[in-house]
Amino acid sequence: MINRNVIFHWRFAWLLLLGLLSAAASARDTLLILGDSLSAGYRLPVAQAWPTLLAQRWQAQQDLPQVVNASVSGDTVAQGFARLPALLQQHQPRWVLIELGANDGLRGFPVANITADLSQVIELVQQAGAKPLLMQINIPPNYGRRYTDAFSALYPALAQRFAIPLLPFFMPQVALKPHWMQDDQLHPNQAAQPFIATWMAEQLTAVIQP
Repeated sequence: MINRNVIFHWRFAWLLLLGLLSAAASARDTLLILGDSLSAGYRLPVAQAWPTLLAQRWQAQQDLPQVVNASVSGDTVAQGFARLPALLQQHQPRWVLIELGANDGLRGFPVANITADLSQVIELVQQAGAKPLLMQINIPPNYGRRYTDAFSALYPALAQRFAIPLLPFFMPQVALKPHWMQDDQLHPNQAAQPFIATWMAEQLTAVIQP
């Protein structure tokens, strides 16, 4: 005769195990990428963009975060900041990679304004209990050395001010290879995305603490 108590306890133990596994999965840390076209995969299918490739690479590794790509082509820092509160509430990330500022620089926005906007982004991330990761951004030299130098310098200055990691810009590794660039000479093409994903995986794992 089957002991009903044994069946009950077995089922209870199994359900408890499933619940623990589900809770562990849902508690997995999240890396939110707040960027522009360089991370959105300009003119590319989402599946080919480097954040998607990075997410696929990390998916099987439970000690690495899941990746949420919230990048939008054309976004300025102010536009990214406007979207940020809803993203923080929805995803509750542990880390936020801030890849913004290129569109501000290409439009010649005052460096002081870009600095103020990025400061707001960093502060909001910190207020939400997440850890900001700032990516260095550079713009082409045809904007004049005085402006481009001041623009580039704002990123390490912000990283030092807020005591946060500053990740190197991946574009210098890509732009020198014409076969990795789109016709506009500003955006990486599909062939460059696997390299960028590998490059970013190395940079991110160096600063992300499980």
